[in-house]
Amino acid sequence: FQQLFFFGGFQMVSLSKLASVTEEGVTFSSPYDGSISFLTPERSIEIQQALGSDIMMQLDDVVSSTTTGPRVEEAMWRSVRWLDRCVAVHCGPSHQTLFAIIQGGLDEKLRLSCLQEMCRRPVGGYAIGGLSGGEEKESFWRMVVLCTSVLPRDKPRYLMGVGRTPLVCAVRFGTALVPWGTLHLKHGKYAHDTQPIDPDCSCLTCTRYSRSFLHLLYKSDPTAGQHVTLHNIHYQLSLMADARASILGGQFPTFVRSFLGRMYGQPQASPKWVADALSYVNITLEA
Repeated sequence: FQQLFFFGGFQMVSLSKLASVTEEGVTFSSPYDGSISFLTPERSIEIQQALGSDIMMQLDDVVSSTTTGPRVEEAMWRSVRWLDRCVAVHCGPSHQTLFAIIQGGLDEKLRLSCLQEMCRRPVGGYAIGGLSGGEEKESFWRMVVLCTSVLPRDKPRYLMGVGRTPLVCAVRFGTALVPWGTLHLKHGKYAHDTQPIDPDCSCLTCTRYSRSFLHLLYKSDPTAGQHVTLHNIHYQLSLMADARASILGGQFPTFVRSFLGRMYGQPQASPKWVADALSYVNITLEA
């Protein structure tokens, strides 16, 4: 049995060059026709409720994780105020859960202030936002640890915007995720490769199309991105399902070492930040 959830929310980072943020909300122009739209915290909730989102994300003021200075604190406190506005208008069915989004950049004091404020609000879960935007991995995982050490243990947490490779960028550039890394299907070496993306994958793309077909399709047909998206989502869902099963079976360290072994040849060849992060939770790369 699988439970599927419909996530709502609005991605503002990718629109930053087209958007203007004020206390009232966000004004942004369409990248297609230049038309102007205005989104407020209240309107974002109304739209998500109308769409029937099971998990609704507050509208937050998010800046790049590499941003420093007063703008980071400004965005963090505005996100807290906007959360209050989202809470005030959230009156949908009980199954529509509102998530707060923790901001504060790479500043520990700001993160803690945001955590303390948002944990006081009546929300159903929490998202850790404002990361995976180009910061050093060492800073990334330490901010995640800081947040998870404070967030309530009886409510779900959601680490936003991360994956082994950001899917939107991956698909745009013809990148398919595989257990041993990535395949850049636009590269000429795949022009005559008749294998599927991953011979062990059971997704519809891998059971129907070859690497060479997708390589050719990328030259003329936008549906190539849809086929690779299908594979990438299937891959990540399968990966998380395997991780969950290993946790329930008490075999998570073994699962981690196996995954890293396929990715880097052997677990010990993993980047230092991976080893450091795993050691924090008492997982060693040595079997």
